[in-house]
Amino acid sequence: MTLATLADVLGPALVGGYAVPGLVCLGWEDARAYVRAAEAERAPVILQAGPGARAHMPVAVWGAMFRELAEGASVPVVAHLDHGMTVEDCRAAIAAGFTSVMIDGSALALEENIALTAEVVALAHAAGVSCEGELGVVGYAGGKPSTGTDPEEAARFVRETGVDALAVSVGNVHLQQDAGRGLDLGLLRRIEAATSVPLVVHGGSGVPVDQRAALAAGSRIAKFNIGTELRMAFGAALREAVAKDPGRFDRIAILRDTEEPVMQAARAVFRGLGASGRR
Repeated sequence: MTLATLADVLGPALVGGYAVPGLVCLGWEDARAYVRAAEAERAPVILQAGPGARAHMPVAVWGAMFRELAEGASVPVVAHLDHGMTVEDCRAAIAAGFTSVMIDGSALALEENIALTAEVVALAHAAGVSCEGELGVVGYAGGKPSTGTDPEEAARFVRETGVDALAVSVGNVHLQQDAGRGLDLGLLRRIEAATSVPLVVHGGSGVPVDQRAALAAGSRIAKFNIGTELRMAFGAALREAVAKDPGRFDRIAILRDTEEPVMQAARAVFRGLGASGRR
């Protein structure tokens, strides 16, 4: 088994000047394609199950699936809970075999976020599991606006919670389909100066590819979450698979045709973050 924790893969990334992609999974086909891509690129990979995925399929099934993929992989695979909202979310993921959990208290007041995150960190570390926290609000394209991470608050948050990684809001936006204006580098550098843990960018699909590459090599951002651009690749491949044979109805045959295009799109993500050839 090559199952790894978040701390296992982010530490080497900081030292080596690259970032590890946190790839948002919605089912078996994309998760398997991401592991195949990681093996082809000889790179570590973080498989993520977010709230939408967990509403569609129980967290215990996600844990078993991620562990099955890790057992057969030749590269480190992190089984990560994305946007756990409660202690019970994280407790259930740890029981299901996840090696990393994210507790998202970003909507709470600072003191409440610290208290919640510290509780989950203690729970996770007691089980040998990593914990990612979030400070500042990462908004959604066409939806909830963002609130930038305050560097002084970030210093306190990291110190008092003991998190293994910190998700920050520096101009990144969830569910953005096109590359935006880029991240606020001035704010990012102030956060870096105030903290010592690996930083995480959610909404990585909306960050221009050249800026992702530069920050992976030259900042404390060690994890970029990538979902939308890979879901778009899956959707395009699925439409093509259905359209090429209108009489075909077997879902396994149809979905199998999505894996190669998704794998190739994921390989480009690994290369763009400098993660290739690290294993």
